[in-house]
Amino acid sequence: MKCEICSNTIEITFLEKIMGTYVKDEKGKKHLACFECQKKLKTKKELLEKIS
Repeated sequence: MKCEICSNTIEITFLEKIMGTYVKDEKGKKHLACFECQKKLKTKKELLEKIS
């Protein structure tokens, strides 16, 4: 899996959980963001602006 902002590979834990987050846009589509991008961009709005 890759981050949609920085295109880095996202790590997965042994329980198949991602080390990042999913962000839903207004249409309901899920976007994937890594932990580093989530740390830099604090709000959902900032994350969606970088993805689009």
